[in-house]
Amino acid sequence: MPAFPYSTTSTTTAVPVPPSLALPVIEAEFPRQLHEYWPQLQEKTRGWLLEKRLMPADKVEEHADSLCYTDLMAGYYIGAPDEVLQAIADFSAWFFLWDDRQDRDVVHGRPAAWERLCRALHTALDSPQDHLHHQDPLVAGFADSVLRFYSFPSARWNARFARHFHAVIDAYDREFRNRTGDVVPTVEEYLALRRFTFAHWIWTDLLEPSAGCELPDTVRKNPAYRRPALLSQEFAAWYNDLCSLPKELAGDEVHNLGISLVKHDGLSLEEAIADMRGRIEECVSGFLAAEQAGLAFADGLADGTVRGKELSSAVRACVGNMRNWFSSVYWFHHESGRYRVGNWEDPATPPYVESEGEGGK
Repeated sequence: MPAFPYSTTSTTTAVPVPPSLALPVIEAEFPRQLHEYWPQLQEKTRGWLLEKRLMPADKVEEHADSLCYTDLMAGYYIGAPDEVLQAIADFSAWFFLWDDRQDRDVVHGRPAAWERLCRALHTALDSPQDHLHHQDPLVAGFADSVLRFYSFPSARWNARFARHFHAVIDAYDREFRNRTGDVVPTVEEYLALRRFTFAHWIWTDLLEPSAGCELPDTVRKNPAYRRPALLSQEFAAWYNDLCSLPKELAGDEVHNLGISLVKHDGLSLEEAIADMRGRIEECVSGFLAAEQAGLAFADGLADGTVRGKELSSAVRACVGNMRNWFSSVYWFHHESGRYRVGNWEDPATPPYVESEGEGGK
């Protein structure tokens, strides 16, 4: 089925969804939405990438729009204030570039450069103001994103975000060491690690400033809220694994659910793909049930007080955006040039990255 009728890109060519990746339930039950700020979002993120020297001008011109990083966020955080969505979109673009840096540091054998970067990111997370002019653009861009996030909610939310992202950095470092040591994690090890390398709780945290309301722990940790949040993120992580499997096999990756299933469970590649699809489809059906519980939970928070009404409205908005994550992630993977390995001159070297990268300097 072509993605074009729902596309946020300016392309006039339909993007087919391969049968092996098609999920009719997403196409039928999860209508795609798009934040009305998207055109400005795309333009300003391009400018931010140039201003922060995160991508060379020629790469921005040739690839930034077709990678669809802003599309992904514009389809997720519906209702977010423009400045919040802009900060999230810039951060999302940064996150993809950080992922690319890790890959290049692995490929070019730069463990010392990677270790320096991890240390700098940990430090910038706690003191972003002091790292806005760091010599590594990836650190400076991260500090800029974090400082913008910290201006939205309270110090309590900021501390939670920092705690969650310190864990993400550590998980990326563990992934780096697995890759350089050619270690394929077991399925259970991989699934646990993936919740951090995909930053499950970061994207969930950002639902709150998008809804304009910081949620108390009693709400955030309630299973009626936490379960749909987790399922939306698991779907995204595992569907990403399914779509990126050819790219990661070409790049001698060791971190992919399919690769772990083949290595440790003895499945053939075809069997591993079928297993992944089954898990993904279970996420979707599980979410549809959890969504109803989440909305009922939201209704129950409206206890006649002003605060109850505020929390009820915020939880309903957050659960609604958890739903939007399914369609946004699904179409992103078929529109973004990040996964079109068949169009690359070298399947192991994405055309949107610099071969050497800052880590080699």
